[in-house]
Amino acid sequence: MGLLLLSLLLLSLSTFTAGVDFQLESKPLAQSFLRHLNIEDRAVNIIRRSLPAWLAASPHHKRTRRNAELGENCKALQGYDTKLADNTHRYTFNDLSGSVSLAWVGDGTGQIILALTTFQVPFFMIRLGQSKLYRSENYGKSFEDVTNLINNTFIRSEFGIAIGSSGKVILTGEVSGSYGSRIFVSKDFGKSFTPRDLPFSPLMQITYNPDNSNVLLALSNSNELWLSEDVGNNWKKIHDMVCLVKWGRKDTIFFTANYNGSCSDRGMLELKRSTDFGKNIKTVAGKIYSFGQGGRFLFASVMTGKGTLRMIHVSVDQGETWNMAQLPPVGHEQFYSILAANDDMVFMHVDEPGDTGFGTIYVSDDRGTVYSKSLERHLYTTTGGDTDFTNVTSLRGVFLSSVLAEDKSVHSVVSFDQGGEWVPLRKPANSKCDATAKDPDKCSLHIHAAYSTAMRLNFPMLPLTETNAVGLILAHGSVGDSISVMKPDVYVSDDGGYTWIKALIGPHHYAILDSGGLLVAVEHSAQPINTIKFSTDEGQCWGVYNFTKDPIYFTGLASEPGARSMNVSIWGYRDSLLSQYWISTTIDFRELLTRDCGDQDYVQWLAHSDDISDPKDGCMLGYKEKFLRLKKDSVCWNGRDYQVNTLPTLCPCTLDDFLCDFGYYRQENSSECVEQPDLKGKVLEFCLHGREEQLQTSGYRKIPGDKCEGGKMPERKEIDLRMKCVSDLVAPELLIDTHSSRFVGITVTVIVIMLLSVAAGVVFVKKYVCGGRFLVHRYSVLQQHVEDNAVDVMDDPLETNHAQNGKIEFHDDSDEDMLE
Repeated sequence: MGLLLLSLLLLSLSTFTAGVDFQLESKPLAQSFLRHLNIEDRAVNIIRRSLPAWLAASPHHKRTRRNAELGENCKALQGYDTKLADNTHRYTFNDLSGSVSLAWVGDGTGQIILALTTFQVPFFMIRLGQSKLYRSENYGKSFEDVTNLINNTFIRSEFGIAIGSSGKVILTGEVSGSYGSRIFVSKDFGKSFTPRDLPFSPLMQITYNPDNSNVLLALSNSNELWLSEDVGNNWKKIHDMVCLVKWGRKDTIFFTANYNGSCSDRGMLELKRSTDFGKNIKTVAGKIYSFGQGGRFLFASVMTGKGTLRMIHVSVDQGETWNMAQLPPVGHEQFYSILAANDDMVFMHVDEPGDTGFGTIYVSDDRGTVYSKSLERHLYTTTGGDTDFTNVTSLRGVFLSSVLAEDKSVHSVVSFDQGGEWVPLRKPANSKCDATAKDPDKCSLHIHAAYSTAMRLNFPMLPLTETNAVGLILAHGSVGDSISVMKPDVYVSDDGGYTWIKALIGPHHYAILDSGGLLVAVEHSAQPINTIKFSTDEGQCWGVYNFTKDPIYFTGLASEPGARSMNVSIWGYRDSLLSQYWISTTIDFRELLTRDCGDQDYVQWLAHSDDISDPKDGCMLGYKEKFLRLKKDSVCWNGRDYQVNTLPTLCPCTLDDFLCDFGYYRQENSSECVEQPDLKGKVLEFCLHGREEQLQTSGYRKIPGDKCEGGKMPERKEIDLRMKCVSDLVAPELLIDTHSSRFVGITVTVIVIMLLSVAAGVVFVKKYVCGGRFLVHRYSVLQQHVEDNAVDVMDDPLETNHAQNGKIEFHDDSDEDMLE
């Protein structure tokens, strides 16, 4: 089994799933914080209105839930108190600390956990504090104080615990009276640490090379880029005045730099690349505002010649050549954002002009160049960079998000076909429409995600899915005409979002264990708690277990990433007159499931289907997938080695396998693509690899990654017009920078400049711009929803990664891929 990696996630009495950071306040402060989560009255008019007509439910997505009636099998959860009591373990951290950071650093078993407690107070111009390090080798059931391994050094909690492969761990400490910093490096899963002084003070957490964890990158407070090839023992400075750096594929480093000495001079940055750990550096683009990565695509947000607009350029060969993405340009008050990406396609959000709080989602072709409109009025706030866009990793092709209606109400929508069509979520069978519904019999489910968090609604967790828990989604929501400010409940879907049930009343913290075979939840409350709820049938029936006689102020659940463990830790603190102290209670549910699952415990399930016997049902993105899934009434253990078994079958092509092509759109409640009125009779041309292309299309192009064969295949051609098209927007001069080049003589410099001039001339003809009548026409069509107000440029970035299983992943806990 491969090494388990986990980047540290943060918690402050709020959202977390895998790794956590807990924030311990004094009792009055904690209560004040919880009171602060209540929604203010002025937000009500923003998120309570009627469902717009264009979001009428689609007839293509009627499904019935696969499970039995609620309560039918609830007797299976009897007699568990004694078993759980024998497998409940408590540990008290007797130190003065305001926060705890957790990281799983095991070798695939999930047993090894590091806990870093931190206490600090500001004192004039310095910080006073202490750190203590604890290590567990039994899933957190007990901890050993190993603070001596870091020489009692104060660890910078904002950098957390940096986890690499092969047992590597890095902690960043402070050194009093020194410009530099000190790191503590472990190569044996935290059993021992070696201190190493840094020749710089880091600005951000040190990052590992994804392909070789011995190689580290760091950005200093003075914007110097440093690299180590021996896990931090020796460092070399690669470049000065670096603004943003990211690891690419195959040891590639991308970064933006500005020789003018300021990263605030956006639009004048240079994008540079090194493939040999900084020995040689090549400038691959200029006039850069920002850049991002998604799947195999490299994106650059580039200033136009007049410097007032920006346009997206894309490269699929690490920046050697660029194509202009067929997306509308944005002004300085707008932004681009990569919502999700894999090697086949990209979801790109393009902000609307003005302070609207929404934009349009576009989906790309397999080259990242030609885009189709996927979802209009996509909610994406400009104040905090909040979007509800969620990749449901438990079922292929499913995404959740929110739209902002014209009356300013917020509605949840779902796509089951990778952005081809978006529809409302069906009303759960066991729920009633709330007071916001105009028709008490007609409403839909609305999911609380990042926007609701920004609006300070009282719920603790975002939607949760796991790749190995097929079809399972846990989320907070409300049932009505739009998102409600009333206290949300917990809803569960077992089929990837087609159908839902109300599983728990009121907000809860929750986690998925045993590949979906076990769900656990703890009520979100300002009062001390002593119970945990659990379900072995995907949320239909819940058992309640009192894990302690003395209630604690609960701060969060912690479970091993990957949803394979049977252990969950309940973190909190007790508050006495003279002290506060952390308490971790770890419950091992393994003994609750008395036997391993066998073949008789699984049932065949066809994804995206209502009838497994219907040969035409279940086709999605060109093929069907049959899974073996655990029966609802089987109380057994999937195990750590459980693998999702799927049997794919190709389908003949239909119109559902196609997006509307460049210049076409789908009308309401129709699968047919019709030509945009402003483009009728116009010649569709675009630029690709430096050559003008003419598009001849009947209005459809295949969804990237769709595997269908035969059947209905709409005609589509791209004709090379034998005309060159170039762009001076990127304008890289392809400089080759080495450390020695800064010190060479005048003669060598002249020779280099001559060679670079020749290279620039060659590359110049490879660049592109789609000029002329078509470009103006295209953008005028796409910018038909112009608003008058201005917005602030955002700096809160998002990252997308390509999953090993080919799914599109979206991570909202990292520092990349907002293309502003």
